[in-house]
This record gives sequence, structure tokens and C-alpha cells, in this order.
Amino acid sequence: MRIPKFPLILAGLALAAGLSACAHTAPFAGRAGETLRAMTFNIRLDTASDGANAWPYRKDIVSQTIAYHEPDVIGFQEVLLNQKQDLEAALPSYRFAGVARDDGRTKGEFSPLAWKTARFEAVESGTFWLSPTPDTPSKGWDASLPRIASWALLQDRRTGQRIRVLNTHFDHVGEEARRESAAQIAAWAKRYRDAGEAVLVMGDFNAAPSSAPIQILADPGRSGLANTRTISRSPPYGPTGTFTAFDITRNADEPIDHIFVSEGLGVIRHATFTQHWGGRLPSDHYPVLADIELESR
Repeated sequence: MRIPKFPLILAGLALAAGLSACAHTAPFAGRAGETLRAMTFNIRLDTASDGANAWPYRKDIVSQTIAYHEPDVIGFQEVLLNQKQDLEAALPSYRFAGVARDDGRTKGEFSPLAWKTARFEAVESGTFWLSPTPDTPSKGWDASLPRIASWALLQDRRTGQRIRVLNTHFDHVGEEARRESAAQIAAWAKRYRDAGEAVLVMGDFNAAPSSAPIQILADPGRSGLANTRTISRSPPYGPTGTFTAFDITRNADEPIDHIFVSEGLGVIRHATFTQHWGGRLPSDHYPVLADIELESR
């Protein structure tokens, strides 16, 4: 499906694409200086058991939601190979990186990164497993499934600025696995932060802000990171919860989808968007966005 050139106001989009929106729909305002717009989006895997909410009925909503908000970098979760191929076809201005978790190639879910090729080029990229054997497809600790983190070192084509970005999806069952995964990623982030790099970590962590995994990731001494929702200069926009189970009336008490940035980077705004089309949500998670200043404050 061709992605339209979006107008400047949401009303125009609604007329053109039939977008029905809740209160939290406006795109971020214009950005001054060198900023990066990051999005984390669990798109829900393609399973026929979802019935009317199955991927074939949502895929155009997902891709047009992304195209409208124009994130510079996106972290996806629960992406099967056919879904990755659909996204690549619908979003040709983005390049994707990351392998599937079951075999390190195409089997099972991806947690891919995508970035605007007009702005960034990848210096290097890769995937590791959240386990004691990170270089081998594996389950870690008490995880129910293999879990991965996909990353890329991106360089701005115009300014030469670099940022190391990681996207992940923590296990939904294993508490120990979530804690150990957080410690593993915190150490990864701290290593590159201590080397002077800007770092961005995002994903579906299946954990609330008060939980041990998120506390580990938001501990500057362990990770060198801060939660964008916490340090945003503007009040967080949209509902607190990020998981809906496809119920548009649901508003969980706490988010489980998060974005973290290395200390010293400014966060202009953080938002959870609840756009829907005539009551149909793009996914069972809301997309979360943050506008980040690449220059240290």
C-alpha cells in the first residue's frame, strides 16, 4: 500500500485516511536544533487467533501510524518474518537490522531496529541473546522463550554525530530473566557510555517503572541511562499505561514499554499515542515516542 504524503494537521490525515483518533493524537511539534525522534512499538505478532485484530487487518494502520509520526529510529517487537517484509515494503525510507531469535536468521520473532536512511547510515549493527551465552541462540535463566537485543551504531550523514541504539523485548514470564536481562543491557550501555558514546535503549520490557529491571536500567551508576518519561522537560503526553490487549477503553496503571537515553542527553518530550481507526487499534500496545536532543546539555 502506498504511504501518502501526510499533511500538517491531523484533520487532513483523518479525511485522507479515515483515521479516528482519541484525545492523544497530535504529532510532536516542530523541533529546533539537532534532535532525534525515537519510537518503540510492539506491533503484536501475526496470529490468526486474534480474529478481527489479526495482522492482515492492522498492517496498514501500523505503517501509516509510523509514517505520520516520522520517527528517525524505531524499535519494533514481536515481528515475524512476513511482518518484517510487510513493514519494509510499506516503509521504504527506512532500513531494518536484526535477526530472528530462534535461529539467528529468520525463524521466530525479530526485535528489529529501523532508521531513516536519508538521515543515518549504520556503522555497525548486530544482535545478541539475553542469556549467559549471548552469541548463541539461547534462552536465559527462567525465560519462557529466547530473547534478544538488536543494536546499531548510527551516524548522522550531515553532522557526523553518532548514537548507539538498542532495541529489546524482555520475557513475559521469567522474573529472574527480566532482572538479568536488565543487568546485561545496563552493562552494555555503560560500557559504551563510558567510552563517550551517546546511547539509546528502548523496547517492551514487560516491567513497570517501579520494578527491579527498570530500576536497574534507570540507575546511572549501573547503566548511565535515564528514562525519557522521567526526565522529559514537557509533562508526559498520553495515558500512563502502554498495553491494551486491543481494548481501547483499557488504561493500565503503569507502562511496560520504555525509552532510555544516556545521561547528559536532553529529552524535549515523551508521549504515548492512542490513535485508532474507527475503534481499531494498530496493536495491543500503544507506540511510545520521545524527542531527544543529541547535544549534551
